[in-house]
Amino acid sequence: MDRFGYVDDARQPVVLTIPGLNNSGPGHRQSIWEETRGDCRRVDLGSWASPNRNSWVTRLDAAIRETPGPIVLAAHSLGCLAVAWWGALQSQAYGWPVTGALLVAPPDCDRMETPETIGGFGPVPRVPLPFPTIVVGSRNDPYIFFERVHSIGKYWGSEFVDAGFSGHINADSGLGDWGFGQSLLDRLVIHAQDQAQAMRQFRPAVPLRPQESSRQLGAPPR
Repeated sequence: MDRFGYVDDARQPVVLTIPGLNNSGPGHRQSIWEETRGDCRRVDLGSWASPNRNSWVTRLDAAIRETPGPIVLAAHSLGCLAVAWWGALQSQAYGWPVTGALLVAPPDCDRMETPETIGGFGPVPRVPLPFPTIVVGSRNDPYIFFERVHSIGKYWGSEFVDAGFSGHINADSGLGDWGFGQSLLDRLVIHAQDQAQAMRQFRPAVPLRPQESSRQLGAPPR
């Protein structure tokens, strides 16, 4: 991106992977994607075993600010709540620099029986996020009822995807590199490429402020 906030048309999307509680181990799809794809890199949220919402959101914000757009977020479990809180609290124009997010297996942090370890991430933000999102839920996820995942997706303005009976959609689910999930991620990456191309094509002769550029591209008013 140049000093006016415009996109370098040669730049490819970066996928930031955001794990949940206790990080993602070697058999987790996020780790496999980072090893096998050329576009993924992990966000180090720190305090993996004792997460703090403000700390995680701050670290995620720093990672996003350090990464040139376009950016796609790929979050798992509690990482989805970090993304949702970041989206609810920050002020990016719709769809840039984060152009989309794949949010897989968010836990329910609002139940009375929610462990204190993750309870601080509740209540779930009930606002549309400022970028397209795909929320994926499993019918037998031990950390959230299937109907609840669907409701959370509605709060965030997300496309909802039914992953069937896949547990918590983690390494224990035995999904390997999870080709189905990669196909969803690839959709968001292609959208990011299209968004970058559109911004390049609509570059005005006289630079506009970022807010004006966003409105010119048809972004919803904030």
